[in-house]
Amino acid sequence: GWSALIYDGKDFHQAPQYDVRIVDRVGGGDSFAAGLITGLLDGKSPADALDFGVAASALKHTIKGDFNHMSRQEVENLVGGDASGRVQR
Repeated sequence: GWSALIYDGKDFHQAPQYDVRIVDRVGGGDSFAAGLITGLLDGKSPADALDFGVAASALKHTIKGDFNHMSRQEVENLVGGDASGRVQR
């Protein structure tokens, strides 16, 4: 499974754990960092930004190559509990 922790100076928060069938590990860390930074820049709390970063990374592990082809909405869908894997386009 894949998850992460963040400490906001007062409390720890653990993101949900995702059990994914890993297709390619390349870019998973970059997707996590980019998702975390994006969440923070969007004004999310550290906990919510962490959830976004972990979801972006989990989705990235399911596609081949070093580029995360997921949209922001697809990541938000996973954060919101939609783990169907279906692309909503």
